[in-house]
Amino acid sequence: MAPPPRLAILLLCIFFSLAAAAAAAEGCGRNTSLEGYEADLRMSQHQLRGRVAVLDGCSFRVSGLDLLAGSSSARWWRAQGADLESLSRGSPAAADPLNRTFASESLVFRLLPGLSWPLVPFLAAFDPLTSSLFGFVRLPSNTSDSDPTDSDSGGDGSSSSAAPTMLASCAQLSPRFRVRWTLNESANAIDVGLEAAVGSEFYMAFGWAAGKPASMIGADVAVVGFTEDGLPFAEDYFVTKRSECVLRGADGGAEGVCPDTIYGGRNGTAAEVNNTRLVYGHRRDGVSFVRFSRPLVSPDKKYDVQVNATKNMTVIWAIGLLRPPDSLSPYYLPLNHGVPAGTAFGFLELNVSETTSCHGPLDADDKEDQGRITAERQTPLVVTVGPAMHYPNPPNPDKVLYINKKEAPLLKVERGVPVTFSVEAGHDVPLYITSDAVGGNATSRNMSEIIYAGDSKSEGVPATPTELVWLPDRNTPDLVYYQSLYDPKMGWKIQVVDGGLSDMYNNSVLLDDQQVTFFWTLSGDSINIAARGEKKSGYLAIGFGTAMVNSYAYVGWIDGDGRGHVGSYWIDGKDGMSVHETHENITYKRCRSENGAIVFEFTRPLTPSCSGRVECKNIIDPSTPLKVIWAMGSQWSSGRLSVNNMHSATSNRPVRILLLSGLAEAVQDLRPVLAVHGFMMFVAWGLLLPGGIVAARYLKHLKGDLWFQAHTYLQYSGVAVMFLGVLFAVAELRGFSFKSTHAKIGLLAFTFTSVQPINAYLRPHRAENREILSRKRVIWEYLHVFTGRTALVAGATALFTGLQHLGHRYGSKTIKGLTCGLVLWVVSGVLVVVYLEYIKVKRRRDGADGLTHKWVLGNTEEDDSVDLLQSDRFASKMKSSFPGPEEVQLEPLKG
Repeated sequence: MAPPPRLAILLLCIFFSLAAAAAAAEGCGRNTSLEGYEADLRMSQHQLRGRVAVLDGCSFRVSGLDLLAGSSSARWWRAQGADLESLSRGSPAAADPLNRTFASESLVFRLLPGLSWPLVPFLAAFDPLTSSLFGFVRLPSNTSDSDPTDSDSGGDGSSSSAAPTMLASCAQLSPRFRVRWTLNESANAIDVGLEAAVGSEFYMAFGWAAGKPASMIGADVAVVGFTEDGLPFAEDYFVTKRSECVLRGADGGAEGVCPDTIYGGRNGTAAEVNNTRLVYGHRRDGVSFVRFSRPLVSPDKKYDVQVNATKNMTVIWAIGLLRPPDSLSPYYLPLNHGVPAGTAFGFLELNVSETTSCHGPLDADDKEDQGRITAERQTPLVVTVGPAMHYPNPPNPDKVLYINKKEAPLLKVERGVPVTFSVEAGHDVPLYITSDAVGGNATSRNMSEIIYAGDSKSEGVPATPTELVWLPDRNTPDLVYYQSLYDPKMGWKIQVVDGGLSDMYNNSVLLDDQQVTFFWTLSGDSINIAARGEKKSGYLAIGFGTAMVNSYAYVGWIDGDGRGHVGSYWIDGKDGMSVHETHENITYKRCRSENGAIVFEFTRPLTPSCSGRVECKNIIDPSTPLKVIWAMGSQWSSGRLSVNNMHSATSNRPVRILLLSGLAEAVQDLRPVLAVHGFMMFVAWGLLLPGGIVAARYLKHLKGDLWFQAHTYLQYSGVAVMFLGVLFAVAELRGFSFKSTHAKIGLLAFTFTSVQPINAYLRPHRAENREILSRKRVIWEYLHVFTGRTALVAGATALFTGLQHLGHRYGSKTIKGLTCGLVLWVVSGVLVVVYLEYIKVKRRRDGADGLTHKWVLGNTEEDDSVDLLQSDRFASKMKSSFPGPEEVQLEPLKG
């Protein structure tokens, strides 16, 4: 009986499937040039680790695979290189998705049909949806002359297959801290890698204890971490006391957890005692990894513990906050690690010759390492372009967008609050807000995107920036991206949230260096204040004053138990003993940490209701500009302070905040043009114009018209210099402003001085009878004297108010000296005038000046020049102008 047709068709299908599989297997077997080749995966992100082994012509195995989950599009990828352009032109190498977490797994993957190893120069774990490279391995292009077991020679034998993140053994020290190591006993060395899911402001410490029982005293540890610039470091430390490192001023020694170089440096052997050598370090996905090498048997017998590679030895470890270098110490010093044991510090019996392993990758709660910026109402975000140094999503582009001088920061915006961008990145880098994580016009990659703001016209340069305003609304997703319209992967993420400090406070400004945002709301006789740091720190302080010394400060910090505190202080020095806690009436105190950045709030009265204490003078006048400064550090406490509480970052200059208007400006250094303005005004009002007045009053006893020429030339020169000084000030300040007292008095002096040349031009000439003055002439003389003397008084006053304005606006330390010098100059001028007046009176009494009963100098054409400042003769002039009855004697005619 013939089989049914359906059964026959099924058998044929099975036959052809087996035949195709056999043919594929035969093809894989023939293509075996890379069979047996092994190399480590090089981590880029997502905590990728593992070792790749080529099994045959179309399959490979990854052993010990650790990987945090990617998106559903993440795959094993083939490309010509590991750069962005090569990966964007690549294609999938295997069908298996990498959209789950792999924990120390060993898996076999097959290449896609039609692929062979010559078509896979680079095998990468790649997510094309976000253009994210997790890691890669480079395969040799020519293996005919190479040993398959030669570790990732790359065709030139110059590099090793061992990736710096791959070490032979691993031990779990705490849920978030691991140690990895590779023993090289023949080279008397051990490589150690410390790995922790902590912030970049934390240190990691690991080392060997000395003796039994286990104790931190006498321990030899390596302290590793990252500098404020994101660079890894590793330093050899020795523990002499359970405290932070403290330098003793008496003998120059140190105690606590201090670098070996501090101890050895006293004997000139600093280089010999630092036996920890940095090998590699990175920050990925919120996890710190630093690898270093140290000798097993160190030549430093005093500060190093000798490691026995075959015995169980006690190791100690700790993680905690790091204090950056300051004026007292050039080192990154570990602060107290805190408690509890097993979480922040601990001991462990370890035999480095034994092989152990850790399960799965470390997964940090906060994976975002980029700088953070929160957009505020009416505060523009300056967008520029710069090199990619620490781009958060490898592979890095050549250039990226900077916002407020931060490289590709995480931007946080609030729904309903307009966001203003000042785009200065160049004409070829237009900014736009998009739903696409890669940017650069998704349609060119056959991808769809939603554009929320920006287009090809949203470009500009520093000289002519373009303003882009975007208003997130309730329909805006929680995550969007700012990108360049033309080039991919230049921007980063935007977090869109509901509400925040901007909704609770009426005003906000960025303080100096754009690292702290200051919020306030005036409410009757009190003020509500908030401050938010824009980078991670242990505490945040704001102060009212031009510098921290002699300022009132408010500090917000988080203690070891995670509780927030806000304190008020008066600072009268630069050491810990000069920071005095006050008892201000501050209420509604709150402090919290947002991703490591401190935010604190409080309310205080504008005028303290107390007397006799230093904080009672801390009065806030809303009509007067308030100068605000800030500082950040690693650690603060409510008790006695020490050098460990010193700030690691601070403002360079105060910001003047106008509380009523909500405006602010940085207190700037004295600008050179304004210094020229002040000097020219001193020349005009301190030398030329007073000199012209003195010439008119005290030089008329000289022959000829010397006094008149001196008076004329000096006055006109003073007016010209004064006019140039005004132009300098107007040009520098970009316009006229008469809000200050100095400007108002200066305007008065300028007006009266400008009237004098016009007054001189309109001078009425004397009558032919030189002894009789007309009414117009008398009025003119009164006016000329009055305007001249008024201008002189106003000009001198403007000099003093200018110095006061200079000190108030720029905080110059030389203002007191300049004011004293000006006072001495004025006093000297007054004394000279008094002496000249005495000589003049004496000469008139002796009849030596030749001016008795005369108003003019002589009979020349210049006789029309009058003694303008000799006002004691105006009465005589008026009397001459209106002669009274005269007695006439009549005599008879003769003849």
